Amino acid sequence: MGEYKRLVTLLNRFKQMFYYYDDEDFSPSEKKYIDNIKKTNPYGLLVLIFGGVSFTFGPQYVILPIATLTIAILTLGTFDKEKEDNPWTFMLGSILSLIGLYMYIVGAVHILI
Repeated sequence: MGEYKRLVTLLNRFKQMFYYYDDEDFSPSEKKYIDNIKKTNPYGLLVLIFGGVSFTFGPQYVILPIATLTIAILTLGTFDKEKEDNPWTFMLGSILSLIGLYMYIVGAVHILI
């Protein structure tokens, strides 16, 4: 469990790069307002996008849903209830990848035109 905690700490440090903005021209009240706005977890967005790809191409390439679920499990610990909106991006991406994995297992495929 210690390794997972270190991974989450490392991912949280990388997450700060997504939230960086140039605040030289802002007043202190504007900076405070911007810092209080809840943000979206960038790893959740990544899981959501990969979940959509897994849903689309997962029935043909099983590695996509498996990789998406692995990323979702590893990065779910980076979600901060105080600073971020909601965990729905993780949930929706995971559900889409589970559907892609299920479709692979039962042999169903999309007909993409």
